[in-house]
Amino acid sequence: MACLCLYIFLLLSHIVMSDISPAPAPAYIPADNILINCGAPYKDASLDGREWDTDSLPKFTSLPLNTSIAAFRATWQRDSVDEIPYSTARISRSKFTYTIPVSDAGQKFLRLYFYPTSYMFGFAENEALFSVDAANHNLLSNFDAFQHLEHRTATLVKEYVITVNQSRVLEVTFTPCPNSYAFVNGIEIVSIPDDLYIRGNDVPVKMIGQIKGFYINDSGALEKLYRLNVGGGVISPGNDTGMFRSWDEDEPYLLALDDFSEDIRFPRFPINYTSTTPPYTAPEDVYYEGRVSSFNMTWSFQVDSGFNYLLRLYFCDYDDQRVFSIFINDQTAEQSANVVSWSGGRDISHVLRLACSAVYRDYAVFVSDNPDDSTSKPSLSLALHPRPNKSSTSDQPEALLNGLEIFKVSQPGGSLALASHEILVQGIQERGTSHSIHVGNLVGGSLGALLLFLLIIGSLLFRRRIKKTRDVNNKLRSATTDISLLPSVRNLKFSVEDIKLATKNFDENFVIGTGGFGNVYKGYMKKGTCPVAIKRLNPSSRQGAHEFHTEITILSNLRHRHLVPLIGCCDDTGEMILVYEYMDHGTLRAHLYGGDNPPLSWKQRLQICIDAAKGLHYLHAGAERIIIHRDVKSTNILLDEKMVAKVSDFGLSKMGPSGTSVTHMSTIVKGSFGYLDPEYYLRRQLTTKSDVYSFGVVLFEVLCARPVIMQDLPYEQMNLAEWSRNCYRNGLLGEIVDKNVAGEITAESLEKFGEVGYSCLRDHGTDRPTMSNVVWGLESALQLQKTFEMLDHDNLLSTNIVANATSGEASTSSTGSDGFKSGVGSVFSDILNPNAR
Repeated sequence: MACLCLYIFLLLSHIVMSDISPAPAPAYIPADNILINCGAPYKDASLDGREWDTDSLPKFTSLPLNTSIAAFRATWQRDSVDEIPYSTARISRSKFTYTIPVSDAGQKFLRLYFYPTSYMFGFAENEALFSVDAANHNLLSNFDAFQHLEHRTATLVKEYVITVNQSRVLEVTFTPCPNSYAFVNGIEIVSIPDDLYIRGNDVPVKMIGQIKGFYINDSGALEKLYRLNVGGGVISPGNDTGMFRSWDEDEPYLLALDDFSEDIRFPRFPINYTSTTPPYTAPEDVYYEGRVSSFNMTWSFQVDSGFNYLLRLYFCDYDDQRVFSIFINDQTAEQSANVVSWSGGRDISHVLRLACSAVYRDYAVFVSDNPDDSTSKPSLSLALHPRPNKSSTSDQPEALLNGLEIFKVSQPGGSLALASHEILVQGIQERGTSHSIHVGNLVGGSLGALLLFLLIIGSLLFRRRIKKTRDVNNKLRSATTDISLLPSVRNLKFSVEDIKLATKNFDENFVIGTGGFGNVYKGYMKKGTCPVAIKRLNPSSRQGAHEFHTEITILSNLRHRHLVPLIGCCDDTGEMILVYEYMDHGTLRAHLYGGDNPPLSWKQRLQICIDAAKGLHYLHAGAERIIIHRDVKSTNILLDEKMVAKVSDFGLSKMGPSGTSVTHMSTIVKGSFGYLDPEYYLRRQLTTKSDVYSFGVVLFEVLCARPVIMQDLPYEQMNLAEWSRNCYRNGLLGEIVDKNVAGEITAESLEKFGEVGYSCLRDHGTDRPTMSNVVWGLESALQLQKTFEMLDHDNLLSTNIVANATSGEASTSSTGSDGFKSGVGSVFSDILNPNAR
């Protein structure tokens, strides 16, 4: 009877608790929260509402204002780059120091913001080379910010954990190298708890491969390399626990995703924190999200050799029977990890509260040179392996991880920078200028030596082409002198008179498009110098105030290179008008069919698809809340003056719930016929995978250059999505390719593109890829196209070298029976694209 009563009590507790969200954990309140907008003339607030000081305030007395320059950009600023703190920089060809007073001594986050681009007064982006010192530590040496940019990013943030002494003054010194300059766009200083990362001589960190523990005391410093919300999306600094940390996705660092691995979201039960794991250690979303697998999970990270690294693993679990092993660089860190046991065990109070146990574990490891290749960066691996638990009622053991941070630990002398010879080697590799290979020593009398010579020539030509392309791009960027005339403040309020003046009183000759909302006009602001797109609600339109306000609500909080920017709106005197940045080249559809535009090349089409996919990926994973577009189609993908694609028209979009445990939204079906996700139509359950399906239709629209529905065709060809799926399954994809590009597509690129498009159109949303995976797949298709085009050209020269030396014949490329070009063997694929994903 007692057992029955307890069971009923637990059941009732579960029912009650399932409807009650726990109160958010209190955030840490830092004593210092200093933001410096370097080179700015006055205080200003960034998009997240944080106020940045100008560095010209009297308290920053060590700035040599007579030699440094508050330089505004002379070239255009990318749409994805925030104005604050990146629109200005403090630049000097001589040494300069910031002297920053803080409120108390102790540990701080020091964040340095860099936007490597060309600045006024002759400061070219490729001339910046400098060192940075702070708090008796050499943070950067011979630093080239441009070379350290991650793939497809324009800005860089370097984050450190340092200790300010009792003087309560932090000095940050920038020292340019000879014939170079130093610059910085922003400096941030945030206080953190003194025992958060640097625990001193009382608390050792478990050292991998050694019996003794590893100590990090106040005389040391840390550099943050990776901070990941494992299994979850990006967490912005404003959603951290008061210390403004940014958390990234872990998927780019996973070596493989398998059928046994899945992202999980725990119900929002109360989190059981402990004295060693206080609430401010990580955001709740890190603990409520995670990655669980019944198979091995492995992550890999590039790091510098010759340093110790601190790894912090975050866990949150309610299952006291889950046991797994942890390996770091193939060495055992934990044989039998159990999260609930680490947190002190599970008693009746935890059961009644339905609480999850949150803990973190710190490990240190030393990374030496790469034993296989001393010229490349070594890798640091983390692996989790499930372990069977005899006392567990589950037949399938699982491993779990919620979050991860990796820090580089300063060397005994206080340096976090690479040694000079390592910097030199790395710079040569990254700039692609290592051309001093003794080719003559590789040429011998045998065919094997000649083949090796051929491979090296192909590799050098490839590197030289990459460098030449980069140089051309840099020159184009530097030569751009017309600064954007668009308003610098988004979401302006326009009057009807402003709009009428811009469109000559809604002259029909200014109409550039129509839609469910109404007419779209090309207007001119700023006394006729700035073109804009003006969307005016038609009173008889089926859309109305709801869509109008939806678009404003969503776009006012978003800024991304591949989303059409909203400039402002007008809602007075009965009008509902939206003003956007003008897209010179119109819609994607107009460049595929139905217009008089010249046909796009295959590489142009691939790049446009990549751009649009990145815009959708940002909506799904990069914004503060999930946004589902709900009307992805080729007319809602616009092209700017440089043919950069941007996603538009957010009138039907839905903003996802703030609760991460919700996987879908039940809603009325809206969208465009031919692009609509069948699963969404049948179940009325909207997910991000509905956008993925629609984008898959767009991909085949790009490939075939035909409308998605054509009533005059045979039944099996009427619907583009179904026809394309059938052709792919039957190996007939080449037969439906647009004839304008059929002759230039390589078979490898077409196969990869078809694989991505087909995966987007799978029947069940759970079987479709994320937009992140779509981006990666399309970039692979573009790389395959470029690689084999390059082989056709570059290897013709190399083949002639071999032919002249051997009087033989060699073939480097061929045209298959399907009519598509094919590259040479896999050996060239490996040498031209040596880095795995």
